[in-house]
Amino acid sequence: MNGTKKTPCVKLGRPREFDLNAALDQAMQVFWRKGYEGASMADLTAAMGINSPSVYAAFGSKHGLFKAVLDHHDKTRAGFLRDVLAAPSAKDAASRFLLGVAEHATDPSHPPGSLLVQGGLTCGDAAAKIPEEVARHRAGAELALRERFECSTAAKELPKGAQPPTLARYLIAVANGMCVQASSGATREELQQVVQLALSAWPEPAAGVTATLCETAEK
Repeated sequence: MNGTKKTPCVKLGRPREFDLNAALDQAMQVFWRKGYEGASMADLTAAMGINSPSVYAAFGSKHGLFKAVLDHHDKTRAGFLRDVLAAPSAKDAASRFLLGVAEHATDPSHPPGSLLVQGGLTCGDAAAKIPEEVARHRAGAELALRERFECSTAAKELPKGAQPPTLARYLIAVANGMCVQASSGATREELQQVVQLALSAWPEPAAGVTATLCETAEK
């Protein structure tokens, strides 16, 4: 044994093995480009390099695969959110978040925009729960930002009367709009200009107010 860790694989009854993370990465690209309803099983199996029986054996259904893709996406973005929450001030956290979204939405390694925006905004009756599923994942970032800003309020990094839920919702609204713009061809530089404008409206503490260190629990 040389101690080298092997990439996790799923073994199915055929028998057939495939790299789970690699398969989810490929499925994510398809859902990202085409949305939940636009992504056919033929599209997904071709991208993942496995057959339909293997997909159903591993994930149960197309919906099950989509849920696994959303969880996988959250894991790949967890480090980014931790970095945002660890920012030294509320405004720094807001800046890190929006600039990170601008970078991610224009990253050429995947489709432009965001899986959590394009993946399931609208669906027919047969997939009516998909938008709720995607919204639930978007809500995780909003909750984390709200809790960070609640800490910032207590530490006097924000002025009296600042509303952490509204500030978090504001950032998510700006971020979602940036992702839509990116999917329509906006460049990273153009989105960064939007970030600067959005941050110009950020509430600052009153002059002479001394902020204390805001310690947030690591998520």
